[in-house]
Amino acid sequence: MLDPFGYQFFVNGVIAATLAGGLCGMVGVYIVLRHMAYIGHGLAHSVFGGAVVSHFVVFNVIFAGAAVGSVGHGSLGETYLLLGAITWGFLTALAITLVTRLRIIGADAAIGIITTASFALGIALISYTRSIRDFEAQLFGNILGVTTTDLVTIVVVSVLTGAIFLVWYKQFLFSAFEPEVAGFYGVPTWLTDTIFSLVLAATIVASLGVLGVTMIAAAIVIPPIIARLLTNRFRTMIVLSTITGAVCGFGGVYASWMLDISTGASVVLFSSVLFMLTLVYSNLRGFVKSGSSGDARTARRQQSQAAAFD
Repeated sequence: MLDPFGYQFFVNGVIAATLAGGLCGMVGVYIVLRHMAYIGHGLAHSVFGGAVVSHFVVFNVIFAGAAVGSVGHGSLGETYLLLGAITWGFLTALAITLVTRLRIIGADAAIGIITTASFALGIALISYTRSIRDFEAQLFGNILGVTTTDLVTIVVVSVLTGAIFLVWYKQFLFSAFEPEVAGFYGVPTWLTDTIFSLVLAATIVASLGVLGVTMIAAAIVIPPIIARLLTNRFRTMIVLSTITGAVCGFGGVYASWMLDISTGASVVLFSSVLFMLTLVYSNLRGFVKSGSSGDARTARRQQSQAAAFD
């Protein structure tokens, strides 16, 4: 049972997945409450395209083809790639917000067009450079590829995200539940959306190597939905979603080792099972409560009838 923890790469993977899961769970609360689940999926594809573009620019323009290694090798090149991917994701999220606010097209259409175009650009560059191996971890997730730099990145993004949610709590709360009227009550909605766009982009970039493009959307959406089934309070939902995401990350990586399957897929399947259990529990709890309230109403009615005949 504990044999995998004797390998340092597995320990790194477990720590990274736990932190990434908690981070995705925290950020996902705002996405779910704003009914923006599709943006997590779309932005993950866009960030992947940005990572490929950054890779191409760094190793073919900045270093002019010098042998500085592939993605994940060389601290300077890795820093360029990280900043490039975050910037690309941030600009993509801003573009989606701007197009939506100007009511040029609907939000779902804006997400679909902008993010798929970015993803297509990345795929085109991969086919041009024949460097698919450099991006397999970003596509499918891979605990073997987690480095110390990845861990530091996830820790830094998690700490900064937690601090931003703490400082900007009221603005996020108002924008989540009353986005249409928040501006009338002095909430800087444009600044709030901009800050969240940056946080979301950084979250996806930090989690991409562990969860992969194809699975990160579910990691962002499932934990807050589980939390939503258990509570109606925004603050409690954030805490529960963060804890749930961390548990799913830990359990998913361990299951991926035991079953010898992709890390990202394992985390999502683990989350899905937990969601189904929570859904069953929530329905049973609601049924019991409705039955109890029905018994209470019957008792009060019988007491009233008895009092009327006394």
